[in-house]
Amino acid sequence: MPDIAYLASPYSDKSTAVQYDRYSMAVSAVAALVRNGCFVFSPIVHSHPVAMLSDMPGDYAYWQDFDEAMLRRCDRMIVLKLQGWRTSLGVQAEIEVAMRLGMNIEYMEVANADSA
Repeated sequence: MPDIAYLASPYSDKSTAVQYDRYSMAVSAVAALVRNGCFVFSPIVHSHPVAMLSDMPGDYAYWQDFDEAMLRRCDRMIVLKLQGWRTSLGVQAEIEVAMRLGMNIEYMEVANADSA
């Protein structure tokens, strides 16, 4: 069975333009990882279009239980170091869960998202 990575990245912001930019950068990171043979789940890549097209909240509080359930099914975590990742409540909560689960946590620079 293949190793599955969970891609944590910040999303919430007062600006919908910032949220969309973060979503787009997460999509680029997922594409680069998949191109390089990584099986990856990104809650932002999954949830942003669902929330936008279904008039659902996009904040971590709403998606927390879903995201944690998915994280528990993954083997490792990759943190995409977008601006705000250190202060993101969602990313920090996901890191805490991954640490509790004893997961390996890797950090991905944004510059590497296009060529991971």
